[in-house]
Amino acid sequence: MIHLMYAGNDRVFDGLMISSLSAAKHAREPLTLWLLTMDYTEARDVYTPITERQCAFLERVLQEKNPDSRVVRCDLGDLYRLFLKNNPNEETSYTPYCMLRLLADRVPGLPDKVLYVDTDTVFARDPALLYHMDISKYEAAVVRDRYGRRVFGRNYFNSGVMLMNVYALRRSGALKRAVFLCSKRKIFLPDQSALYMTIRKKKMLPSRFNEQKKLRRRTVIRHFSMTINWRLPRFYTRNIKPWQVDELHGVLHCHEFDDILAEWKLRKAELESAEQNS
Repeated sequence: MIHLMYAGNDRVFDGLMISSLSAAKHAREPLTLWLLTMDYTEARDVYTPITERQCAFLERVLQEKNPDSRVVRCDLGDLYRLFLKNNPNEETSYTPYCMLRLLADRVPGLPDKVLYVDTDTVFARDPALLYHMDISKYEAAVVRDRYGRRVFGRNYFNSGVMLMNVYALRRSGALKRAVFLCSKRKIFLPDQSALYMTIRKKKMLPSRFNEQKKLRRRTVIRHFSMTINWRLPRFYTRNIKPWQVDELHGVLHCHEFDDILAEWKLRKAELESAEQNS
């Protein structure tokens, strides 16, 4: 069994479907998806949770590929309000849902090891290549951030892919320290930087486990994170996601995941039809 963890509201469900479909395509083992979500509409109307219906639909889809796969919806709204509500980092370009992973050590039933991935990731190979890595002596296994390592320190990592030793993180209190930092002061790239500052025992992995620029021959996970493009004396940023298919094809010239995207479109239409007829 491979345990994957995602966090977000219902607006990231397209990315969640694409990422989990790609994991299921390559995995030889069943998957358990742990979906961290919450209703936080008291802050913004768009902060609506991933729904039970969406989870049930995704579980049915994954079980067509492996009948032992399952989806676990974790409503962390009460925990978020208790520890992070109105924190200094809520009014940034990142939603409060990014911080839900900082509460992972408090999630009931979460296994001792889980692979956290952002919803803008796509698996190019079997997730077992990363998940079954031995991290018993570490709190997490991570990949250096493509840009941040040049500014914040050589081992500054990208938190969009983290193999988390939940048992060790519970014992060390690293996530609790990260929550405390985010709740008390404004931080640039808040949850990622807080994790960098508080997780002390890190196993640094090669970039193929969180490839942030382009797909390569040995890439396991392609992460469609923001990139910086230099046109001296200026630079510009680019932030194209897997569900933005026209830009994915026309700008990034990426067609390697077209089979996954085709299935996602079919499944999305199926879900929308079921919701309209209910």
